[in-house]
Amino acid sequence: MTSLKDKLKADLTTAMKARDEIRTRTLRMALAAVSTEEVAGKEARALSDDEIVKVLTKEAKKRREASEAFAGAGRAEQAQAELDEQAVLEEYLPAQLSDEELDRLVAEAIAESGAEGPKAMGQVMKILNPKIAGRAEGGRVAQVVRGRLSG
Repeated sequence: MTSLKDKLKADLTTAMKARDEIRTRTLRMALAAVSTEEVAGKEARALSDDEIVKVLTKEAKKRREASEAFAGAGRAEQAQAELDEQAVLEEYLPAQLSDEELDRLVAEAIAESGAEGPKAMGQVMKILNPKIAGRAEGGRVAQVVRGRLSG
C-alpha cells in the first residue's frame, strides 16, 4: 500500500493534467503543509500517515473557519472557494463519526473511567481520544463529554 503522501502527489499530477484548478491548488497547499510539518522541529523527519491525517484535518478546519469568516463579511465567492477546498481535503480524511456513534463512544468512555462531574472531563478525554483519532473534531467531542458529565 502506498502512503498518503504518495497518493496526494499522484492525485496532484492527475489534477494538473486534467486542469482542475481547485483540486490542484488544494493539493499543492496540502503537500506544502505536510512538507512544512516534516521540517518543523529540531530535525527533518518523514511523517506517518496518521500525522499527515492530522495535518490535513487542521487544514480542513482552517478552510471551514475561513469560509465562515468570508460568509460573515458578505464575500460569498471566497466563502465558496474555501468550502470547495475543504471538500477536496475531506476526501483524504477518515469518515467523520455520526452523532449517535460519538454519543455511544462517550458513554463507553465515561463508564470505563467511572467519571462523575465536569472535573473528570480530562479522564474521559484521555480514554476517548485514541478511539476517535481524527474522526471527530475536538471541540465537538468536548461538547458532548461536557454535556454528559454535567447532565
